Amino acid sequence: MRLIKQPFRYQYSGVVFWLIGINVLVYAAMILFGRNIQVVLQTDRIRYLMSLSNALAMIPIAVMQGWVWSFVTYMFMHGSFQHILFNMFGLFIFGVHVERQMGSKEFLLYYLATGIMAGIFSFCAYYVTGNHVVALVGASGALYAVQLAYAVFFPDSVIYIWGILPLRAPVMVLGFTAISLFFVFSGRGGNVAHLTHLAGFGFGWLYFLVRFGVNPWRRLTGRY
Repeated sequence: MRLIKQPFRYQYSGVVFWLIGINVLVYAAMILFGRNIQVVLQTDRIRYLMSLSNALAMIPIAVMQGWVWSFVTYMFMHGSFQHILFNMFGLFIFGVHVERQMGSKEFLLYYLATGIMAGIFSFCAYYVTGNHVVALVGASGALYAVQLAYAVFFPDSVIYIWGILPLRAPVMVLGFTAISLFFVFSGRGGNVAHLTHLAGFGFGWLYFLVRFGVNPWRRLTGRY
């Protein structure tokens, strides 16, 4: 337990900007080359021919064939310009403050751990429900964890949604989580991976409990 809670030596090296840069470069590379490079996935029954873009997404049937790297690579893949724009904007707005508070090494561990665990959780959910060929992409799972961290560290901060609607950070985070819950249970989420969002939020919450010994609920509700 002491090892789990052992803090890193604080340093700030702008990891958020590196993450944004990697995401942008991967998106550009997939636009230019991803659809032209074909990858073969051979299962016991079916032979799939897919683009490199899909090969780096988290597809349950591919994971079942050993493509476990997709639990990491899916976080750096995005389906559209709007998708990557909003995710990277959110990562910049919230991530810079969280990284300064945590330190760069802690932030990177938090970002990757919550994103990977959100991907694994999503895989389990897709596997159980029989959605074996759905493709999961995007940094949203990790981003929800970053937003939670921002609200925990800065509970009195006010965020202007769409530049107009002022909300305290805890209200924003809990509101987004409630919206994702609604879409998951109503089945109206469309192509948005709301379950992955919730998983990122949940694993971020667990990270604070285990790693920092901090109860996010007390911070979000002002009982600290």
